[in-house]
Amino acid sequence: MAKKSYEIDMCNGPLLGKILRFSIPLMLSGVLQLLFNAADIIVVGRFTGSDALAAVGSTGALINLLINVFIGLSIGTNVLVARYYGARDAQGLSETVHTSVLLSFICGVIMIFVGILLAEPLLSLMGTPDNVLSQAALYMRIYFVGMPVIMLYNFGSAILRALGDTRRPLYFLIIAGAVNVVLNLFFVIVFHMGVAGVALATVISQVISAGLILNCLIQSDSIYRLHLKKLHIHKDKLIGIAKIGLPAGMQGAVFSISNVLIQSSINSFGSIAMAGNTAAGNIEGFVYTSMNAIYQANLSFTSQNIGAEKYSRITKIMLLCVGIVTTVGIVLGMGATLLGKPLLSIYSSDPEVIQYGLNRMQIVCALYFLCGIMDTMVGSMRGMGYSILPMIISLTGACGLRILWIFTVFAADRTLFVLYLSYPISWALTAAVHLICFFFARRKLPRHDVQQESSPA
Repeated sequence: MAKKSYEIDMCNGPLLGKILRFSIPLMLSGVLQLLFNAADIIVVGRFTGSDALAAVGSTGALINLLINVFIGLSIGTNVLVARYYGARDAQGLSETVHTSVLLSFICGVIMIFVGILLAEPLLSLMGTPDNVLSQAALYMRIYFVGMPVIMLYNFGSAILRALGDTRRPLYFLIIAGAVNVVLNLFFVIVFHMGVAGVALATVISQVISAGLILNCLIQSDSIYRLHLKKLHIHKDKLIGIAKIGLPAGMQGAVFSISNVLIQSSINSFGSIAMAGNTAAGNIEGFVYTSMNAIYQANLSFTSQNIGAEKYSRITKIMLLCVGIVTTVGIVLGMGATLLGKPLLSIYSSDPEVIQYGLNRMQIVCALYFLCGIMDTMVGSMRGMGYSILPMIISLTGACGLRILWIFTVFAADRTLFVLYLSYPISWALTAAVHLICFFFARRKLPRHDVQQESSPA
C-alpha cells in the first residue's frame, strides 16, 4: 500500500490538484539537480577565482550538446511507460523498463569516450580563451567519466515520472545534493583541487542518486519492478522509445548548437562577460527547471490518458499546464530579475561580473515564461505521439531563427543586448506555431473517451 501511494491516478478525477502534486516535487528535484552545478560555480568563483568560474560555466552549453540526444531517449521512455501503464499492459511496461535501463547504461558508456576525446577540441572550436581552456577541458573529462550513472538516473527518473512518482526522486536528490555540497567544500578548500574537485564531487553525488533510483526499481513490488537478470533490449520497445526520443534528443542537440554559437559570441567579449553570463544563466536555470516540471507533467498526463483512451482530458491538461507554467514563469522570472544584484553577488563579488549578469537577466530571465509556454506545448504534442513535428517547428522557429539572428542582426550590431534579444523573440514565435499545430493534431483524435462509450449505460 505504501509503495502504491507514490503513484498518481492521471486518468480519473480532477486534474489541477494532481498536476500540482506531480509538478511540485519535480520542481524541487530540478532545483536540487541545478544546485549540483550551482555549488560547483559558487565554490570555484569564491575560492578559486573568475577564470575557474568562467571555465566551469563555459562547459554547460557544450555538455548539453553532447548528451542531449541520449537524454532525449529518456523522454521516449517516459511516453512509452505512461502509455502502457495507462492501458494496464503489464508485459509492455516491464519490457520497456528493462530495455530502458540497459539502454541508459550503454549510452552512458559511449558518452565517456565522446566526452574525453572531444572536450578540448570542441572547447577550442568555441573560442574558449587560453586562460580558461585547460580547466574547462579537465572539468568536462571528469564529468563525463560519471556519464553512465547520470544516464541511469535520468532514465530511471523518467520511468517513475511516467507513473506519477515524483517524490522519491526528490528524496534521493536531497541526499545526493547534501553529499555534493560537502564534497565540493572539502575537495576545493581542504585539498585545493579547483575545478577537478567540484567535478569529482558532482560525479560522486550522481553515483549516489543513480544507486538509489536503481534500488527503488529493484525493490518495487509493482508491475514496473526491475529484475537485473531480465535486462534485455526488446526491439519493438527500442523502436518505440527511439520514435519519440530521438527527435526530442535531436531537437535538444540542435538547440544546444544555437546555444554553443551564442556562448562562442559571448566568449568574444572576454572572461568577465563570460563569468557574468555564467552566473545569470545559472540563476535562470532555476526558473527554467521549475517550468520544465510543468512540461514533464503535461507529457506524462497526456501520455497516460492517450493510453487509457481518455481523449476528453487532453485539451484540459494542455490548458491547465499552460496556465500554470505562465504563472510560474512570470513570478519566478520577474522575481529573480528584481533580486538580480543580491543573487548574482552570491556567485561573484566583482561589480563588473554582476553588471554583465544583470544585463542578461533583464532581457532573458524576465521573459522566460515564453520559453515555458513553448516547451509545454511540445509536451502535449509528444504525449499525443508526435515527436518529429514539434522537432521541426522548434528547430525552425527557435534554433533556426536564433542562428539566423546571430549571423545577421547580431553581426550588424555586436552588442550583448542584441544577442540576448534573440531568446524571447524565438520563444514567442515558436510557441504560437506549436499552439496552432496542437489544435490541428487534437482534431484527429476522437472527441469522446472510448472506454466511456463502450461501457454499459
